Amino acid sequence: MPRPLLVAGVDSSTQSCKYITVNAATGEIRTSTALPHPDGTAVDPKAWWDAFTGVGATALGGVKAVSVSAQQHSTIFLGANEEPVNEAILWNDQRATSSALELRREFGPDWWARELGMIPTAAHPVSKLRWLARTAPETADRVQRVVIPHDWLTWRLLGAQGDPTTDRSDASGTGYWASTGAGYRTDILEAAFGRQLSVPRVLGPGERAGVTSGGVVVGAGCGDNAASAFGLGTVQGEAVVSIGTSMTVSMVDTLHVVDVTGHVADMADAAGAQLPIVATLNGARILNSAAHMLSLSLGELDELASQGPPDAQGLCFLPYLDGERTPLLPASQGALIGLTRFSMTPQNLARAAILGLACAIADAIDDLSRAGLVIEIVTLVGGGSRSAALRQAVADLTGRTVGWPESREYAALGAARQAAWALTGELPDWPPAKRQAVDPAERAEWTTEVRERHRNTAAVLYGAELT
Repeated sequence: MPRPLLVAGVDSSTQSCKYITVNAATGEIRTSTALPHPDGTAVDPKAWWDAFTGVGATALGGVKAVSVSAQQHSTIFLGANEEPVNEAILWNDQRATSSALELRREFGPDWWARELGMIPTAAHPVSKLRWLARTAPETADRVQRVVIPHDWLTWRLLGAQGDPTTDRSDASGTGYWASTGAGYRTDILEAAFGRQLSVPRVLGPGERAGVTSGGVVVGAGCGDNAASAFGLGTVQGEAVVSIGTSMTVSMVDTLHVVDVTGHVADMADAAGAQLPIVATLNGARILNSAAHMLSLSLGELDELASQGPPDAQGLCFLPYLDGERTPLLPASQGALIGLTRFSMTPQNLARAAILGLACAIADAIDDLSRAGLVIEIVTLVGGGSRSAALRQAVADLTGRTVGWPESREYAALGAARQAAWALTGELPDWPPAKRQAVDPAERAEWTTEVRERHRNTAAVLYGAELT
């Protein structure tokens, strides 16, 4: 029996680097390896390369093609010798908030939404470039090139020869590339940084970035959200909620979104369509923090949250623990409101944490609906998707069926699918991941009150800051 043709996918996420090998014909995962990344919102990119090498993504034993997905927005500044001149600033770093607000004022939110499909936050590279130019001009003077993690890892894998490449999904998250077809906006890049910089060439979804010295084909690569949707086999009408360090809600669609609130960004997917997305800073860490506060495991927290009243007996937990990006509340903290002698129980505290995250997900789904997208089903992925209480709460609060696939590294799988595409020239027709599902409860009158409580409490605490 002939040995199957193998391809590889890499996901260099915030927390770790995952490497998988996959049967190119069937999409079956054959091997999987992972190594952690250092914590923090600023990291020496060499730590990412060390993990990339450590999982075997440079050895590539037995594979014919590889593609790389990675955390989006995190920004690497390269000097004349192609080495980083500064730590990479991650997507969840808030230092560029004032720069993002400056850029909003200079061009106007409507202009950003119309011309770029997004409105700058501290997460976006365009804001980080403005911050670096304003606060560290001597360092900024040394910068010759700006790249995103998947661009940099792909380029290094190819021996750092020639110019780096990227793809539509990661380019569309920079703040200076328009997914509507306008491409790079050098006027915005110059306005942000004060001069032009070298930027990666944008490849099409099935293009090759190159071939390694060992003869392995390297695909275009993509951002992690686009890779997850591609690995899942997402269909139109399906909102994918990724609950990891952050929380994102995205959809594969052909619609170009213009959202003047800035909540929905018009990003590109990994296969030539669009990936409108809502991103928050706070995801599974909400549940991790609540479990730590109650001295519970995540499984115990989930069980406890299912034992009390579904509305947490009036407790309202606003989960802005690390500040927030959507809504734009960079200096905010979390809040627990509605404490009484009767509501102060472990069950209600656990349930309030679940509802805080579930309401954030429901708000994001509403944002996508207001932008003109039709959402028929909701799929949860990532570490937070393991919570049965959260799955049911999202179904109840949104009134939609909520599904979840088996636990797999979907971003790495999406990258592997892209690698197979680059190798063969044909989009692989791998079977989509099977989902289990739960429907909204028939009687869930409490949901309207819970959502109103969260909205009203946030409005009172944050007022005009809620945009």
